[in-house]
Amino acid sequence: MPFGKKFEGKVCLVTGSSSGIGEEAALHLAQLGANLVVTGRDEQRIKSVAEKCRKISGKKVVSVAADLLNDDNVKNLIDTTITEFGRLDVLINNAGVGDLTYINDPKLMQLYQKVMDTNLRCIVLLTSLAIPYLEKTKGCIINISSIAAMKPSAKTLVYCMSKSALDMFTKCLALELAPKGVRVNSINPAVTETPLLEKKYGNKMNLEQIKEMRSKQYPLGRIGQPYDIANAIEFLGSNDASFITGISLLMDGGALFGSTQKE
Repeated sequence: MPFGKKFEGKVCLVTGSSSGIGEEAALHLAQLGANLVVTGRDEQRIKSVAEKCRKISGKKVVSVAADLLNDDNVKNLIDTTITEFGRLDVLINNAGVGDLTYINDPKLMQLYQKVMDTNLRCIVLLTSLAIPYLEKTKGCIINISSIAAMKPSAKTLVYCMSKSALDMFTKCLALELAPKGVRVNSINPAVTETPLLEKKYGNKMNLEQIKEMRSKQYPLGRIGQPYDIANAIEFLGSNDASFITGISLLMDGGALFGSTQKE
């Protein structure tokens, strides 16, 4: 349980907050006193998450149904945030997809478009719209990337490409915005137990096998949990990290250097 109210008075926007890492991040920030914008494509899910956050914090929580692949939805998300709160302090770009892709896949270019648009293009657009407001609050941006940006896989060609690009976006933007007092960092998890993971591997049986295999590969003996990432978001989004910008924070249980087994 977090101590204190590090985010008291701050407004945090968390994309993909209807489940998994995004939901855990929203609930965690609610415990820390944040006002929140919860968003995703599933309107019922985001309303449910928003209500949980209200009960935890007693603060204002706004839910906005949005498909981030729709530019008008992205603009409306920022407009609603400013209309409801008048400010934005922390932007957490969490929404993403992780489809399996191979170079000889007959649907390669279709999947390429989907993954790159979701994991990169919409983040660039949303961030560009948010920056004027983050400059006013001397706020920060946290991009949820992946170990895949650093460790290639033969099974997730386009996903690895998208996350590598996201890390470079983070670093370049950090340099550009530092003089204006805005920090930009990314968090790079390894395999984390979320609904997205189950969707990727097909069913709960496959998921349990993946968890067992990865737990043996990872030096710390387990895969990641959403609360691990939420704790990192707390740190990077707070004043505790006021001298940190442009980093890719690897959260992988030692996986990057602890295993050389083939993906």
